Amino acid sequence: MADTGVVSVNGFEMEYFKFGKGGKTFVIIPGLSIQRISPSKEIVEKAYSLVSEDFTAYVFERRKNIPDDYSIYDMADDTAAVMKELGLKDAYVFGASQGGMIAQVLAIRYPALVKKIALGSTSPHVHPGQRAVIDRWIELAEKGDREGLYLEYGKQIFPPEVYAQYTDYFKETAKRVTDEELKKFIILARSIKDFDVSGELEKIACPVLALGVYEDPVLDSDATMEIAVNLDKKPDFLLYMYKGYGHAAFDTAPDYKNRVLDFFLSENTNPMYEKK
Repeated sequence: MADTGVVSVNGFEMEYFKFGKGGKTFVIIPGLSIQRISPSKEIVEKAYSLVSEDFTAYVFERRKNIPDDYSIYDMADDTAAVMKELGLKDAYVFGASQGGMIAQVLAIRYPALVKKIALGSTSPHVHPGQRAVIDRWIELAEKGDREGLYLEYGKQIFPPEVYAQYTDYFKETAKRVTDEELKKFIILARSIKDFDVSGELEKIACPVLALGVYEDPVLDSDATMEIAVNLDKKPDFLLYMYKGYGHAAFDTAPDYKNRVLDFFLSENTNPMYEKK
């Protein structure tokens, strides 16, 4: 059973939950979401049960009471502060989507905290042409269209067959979205606009695995490829591209978590991985 907690540091509070009994530290930084992930902690623990023997896994929310100008750099600084407060270092960090952006900053600014990073469906720099989907989400949230936001969100991150399966669930869940959650979502979504570490990726000292999707309607495959262009000469950089699993391949591809775990436990020589 996952344990929950709240860390108070530097004048803010951040929720987290943890599970597993291994000696290594596995940090999961989720992507942009409409609601908190902690209420689904049992689902997350089950999905990542394969890491429990080797790792103790920590899943961090965004901080409570975020300011209006909260940036991805701020998110990384806050995550680092919480990790330090919990005594975590040399962590194996997996960041998905916006969480992958946070993970990149974490590895650049706080190398002592990060042993390896796996980056899922993310980008070092979201170009204006790649922001159309996120801008649409912001527009729906600003209108207070909870159902429209949840349906559009699900439609863009999941493959059509998965979206069809969960359409009714999205509609029901949307009814419970609060005004505060909509406001927080808008701030977090807007933060992507000014994010750019493309010129700093070479500062990442630890091994990196980037996992992308060729058909990614949210950021498109060029986002992952921009990471590859910047890190391809790095001897401990690995790239794997999926086909047909949507932006949230980290939730839909059946071998995804095995790939991340194998990368974290291996010496980067496993034939499961391929540079493109």
